[in-house]
Amino acid sequence: MSAGTWTLVNGARTNILEGNLKSGDSWKVALFNTSGAATTSSTTYSGLSGEVGTTNTGYTTGGEAVTLTLSGTTSVTVYFASQPQWTAGSANLAAYQAVLYDVTSGDILAFCNLDSGGAQVTTTSGETLTISDTSGNPVLTFA
Repeated sequence: MSAGTWTLVNGARTNILEGNLKSGDSWKVALFNTSGAATTSSTTYSGLSGEVGTTNTGYTTGGEAVTLTLSGTTSVTVYFASQPQWTAGSANLAAYQAVLYDVTSGDILAFCNLDSGGAQVTTTSGETLTISDTSGNPVLTFA
């Protein structure tokens, strides 16, 4: 299974240019079911619904904390310093989409479908779901 590419939400470019999204901010990746999936017009984490359930799934409301790393000079690429991951508990962990948001402001930066074909991904009990951006799929690139 291969995840889709990260898509910036409409307000992300303006937030970046206005300096509202700072590298020192706290970032998280949250998981959502299809019912609350982010779109390019989504603005804030609190405005989404359908976050993955927490009962025995290994998931915590709000998602996993991540640190963003910047690489390059004339073309700058944003990656995760460490890959966000969740280990399914006694219940399976099922998710459709990952959303990267700024904890300080609540603003969404980007989202990606966990399966490039649009299917929901299920991680069975004891298995780990890892979102990896190191295989040519950075969160974003400024060129």
